[in-house]
Amino acid sequence: MPSSFVSTIRIGALAASLFGMLAVTNPAHAADNVIVLDSAGAQLTLIDESTHKVVGTEPTGKEPHHLMITPDGRSLLVANSVSNNLMFVDPHTGKLQRTLEGIEDPYQLGFSPDHKWFVTAALRMDRADIYRYDGTNLTLVKRIPLAKTPSHMTFASDNRTVFMTLQDSGELAAIDLPTQTVLWKMHVGNEPAGLWMTPGDKYLLVGMTGEDDVTVVDWHKQQIVKKIHTGRGAHNFRNLDDGKHVVVSNRVDSTISIIDYTTLTNAGDITGLMPGPDDMELTPDKRYLWVGFRFAKHVGIIDLSTRKLIETIAVGRSPHGIFFDNRAPVISPNPD
Repeated sequence: MPSSFVSTIRIGALAASLFGMLAVTNPAHAADNVIVLDSAGAQLTLIDESTHKVVGTEPTGKEPHHLMITPDGRSLLVANSVSNNLMFVDPHTGKLQRTLEGIEDPYQLGFSPDHKWFVTAALRMDRADIYRYDGTNLTLVKRIPLAKTPSHMTFASDNRTVFMTLQDSGELAAIDLPTQTVLWKMHVGNEPAGLWMTPGDKYLLVGMTGEDDVTVVDWHKQQIVKKIHTGRGAHNFRNLDDGKHVVVSNRVDSTISIIDYTTLTNAGDITGLMPGPDDMELTPDKRYLWVGFRFAKHVGIIDLSTRKLIETIAVGRSPHGIFFDNRAPVISPNPD
């Protein structure tokens, strides 16, 4: 890898040329879209949120698994793990803005809460890559070996610690961001995947894809508190933003469990789903949960008031990440 890339990845010039004459406003615009990553199809699918109709597709790199909005809300990052790059796309249209090459195997990605750190989990390469982010540039700081198969991550609210699950070694790892060192690792079970932090940074919830439960970890003491029975293939989480519940997708049983994180109990299961529920996203009004069915080439819409699957929409192969474009600001020309 060239030393110029290791020292600093320059994305500022492109960003300035693209956004220098733009302003964030809230005018009326085209219908809101939902963006779905089709991991095995190397594309993203755009769905009109109001009609639930597919309105287009856009090409991506190979195996785009996860996505997230940039801190300024101007771009949606699509992490192409096999193509070894990050795509910056318009969060409203899915159109390509630019591509940042040399980001090796970005299976999972995340910004620290203060946006000063950017982290990728290189699943195939058994490592975590730590970058500094100044709002314009990404600077690679260190690559940290993490055997074996780092997949999902979450951050402590103090902006110092990122946690990663290591699927093939069955461990949870804690990394200190300022020193880029592994603080500790602990065994949590078979094939840990998704992570979610309870309010106040009290516990970590770990989806056990190789089991049928969610492991509750007191990470301050590095101790397992309990296991919450959910379903086989417990995988990933989405907070319901109601101050009480988080959902976890059970990929093998094809169910979704509702966990009461105030009591650390299973409050009920959503059944009657298509095969392989995985990533989920909550509509802005909190009434509906969209879910990608990895093994069925569909996304589904669940009415949370009835806990029933009310509609499915055909997309591409292996749908994974989901994003609602009305969670990002609308960008329009600056009249001045």
